Amino acid sequence: MARARKPTMDDVAARAGVSRTLVSFVMRGKPGAGDETRQRVLEIAAELGYKPDSAARLLARGRSGTLGVLLDVQQPFQADLVTRIYPVAKAAGYEVLLSASAPGRNEAEAIESMLSHRCEGLILLGPSSGQEYLEELEDRAVVVVVGKPMPPSAFDTVRSADESGIRQSVDHLAELGHRTIYHIGGGSSPGAAARSDAYIAAMHDRGLDEFIRVIPGPHDEAAGVAAGRLMLEEGALPTAVLAGNDRCALGLMDSLDRAGVDVPRDVSVVGYDDSEIAQLSRIDLTTVRQDVDRLAENAVNFAVKRLEDDSAAATDVVVEPRLIVRGSTGRARSVQRERSLRRRVLDR
Repeated sequence: MARARKPTMDDVAARAGVSRTLVSFVMRGKPGAGDETRQRVLEIAAELGYKPDSAARLLARGRSGTLGVLLDVQQPFQADLVTRIYPVAKAAGYEVLLSASAPGRNEAEAIESMLSHRCEGLILLGPSSGQEYLEELEDRAVVVVVGKPMPPSAFDTVRSADESGIRQSVDHLAELGHRTIYHIGGGSSPGAAARSDAYIAAMHDRGLDEFIRVIPGPHDEAAGVAAGRLMLEEGALPTAVLAGNDRCALGLMDSLDRAGVDVPRDVSVVGYDDSEIAQLSRIDLTTVRQDVDRLAENAVNFAVKRLEDDSAAATDVVVEPRLIVRGSTGRARSVQRERSLRRRVLDR
């Protein structure tokens, strides 16, 4: 005689007409469901004979003493974070296992690899995965999301106050006399939407609505190069550009330099992240410095806290960034310089 199939969380969710994530919250006693919904889910679970199977979660959260860190190998800022994560984890008595997403290896594969190596905590640097998937991961390991704004949830989040960083940048440029300040948006990259929204709000507050322009493109050098070419083809360059991150800023600066456009005499450029390359004298990039020490410390400490106390609530921490002014920004170009630049651009 065949054994009856054990009821699952999906069965409870389907009967109750709610998401699997919400059922998970209810079964683990986490906030997120109203009293009436919570009671209905519990009653349906009892009717179906569903009992949470914690074996997988216990295995993943067994005392392996290992934290898995997901990173994108193409983002230098994440490498800076990893460098800081190692000593904090070591001081807490934990090992670190890295797993990278890269062309040909998607994020889910990288995460599953960490779980297969019994990582009991996952520190995800700028993940692209959605809220529901990340919440489901909480059934298998403690999850900390770094660098991506997320709604309140069952997992910890640690991020920079991108709104403040962008506002500092716009204020700095406006005080140098810039009005036509463009922004390269970052596409679907983590934090890109928040930075674009912050740019629009900061320009509005400065009374510069008519000069607002967000040029699409991801957080990489190619996007900066493409934005530079686009502006050159249009024949009218802004006086300043806020790039989505340092990689994008470097691509933009290269594109402008090849066209004979001087940074910052003709166009000022601001990046975001303050990666190691931004500090090189030949680059000398004005950029927003994220506090990698505090981001790393909070990420590790939150993971350890919830691993050692299963009743600890998830936390959301926002760390203040700081604009670092270097040589890639200067006063807005003069009328005379504007005429000269326009002739050079049109004669290309």
